[in-house]
Amino acid sequence: MDVKLFDSELKVMEVLWQEGDKPAKYIAKILTGELGWNVNTTYTIIKRCVKKGAIERTEPNFMCHALIPKEDVQEAETDELINKLYNGSADKLFASLLGRKRLSPEQIEKLKQIIDELE
Repeated sequence: MDVKLFDSELKVMEVLWQEGDKPAKYIAKILTGELGWNVNTTYTIIKRCVKKGAIERTEPNFMCHALIPKEDVQEAETDELINKLYNGSADKLFASLLGRKRLSPEQIEKLKQIIDELE
């Protein structure tokens, strides 16, 4: 994925990923309620996402459609985190995550399944 989205842009994208295509006015209403943004702030961020190719906006009602799947963004953000903080080492990230929290037997089993699928 070549598009870099900032946190504010990800908030707009999250509404579209969760709810599907929605008018800009609806997105603004949601983010005003959740984050206290004013309508103009949301519209400005939607325009930035359109310029970046993350959102397509059509008439009527400035209908917004996410052009980038959430999974692609998650993968790109995870790769960036691994490269930036763990020198490209996924196993160091994994060890850091596991060392921070006590896992239940069910969570451990799920992780084992994921690892088995990768082998």
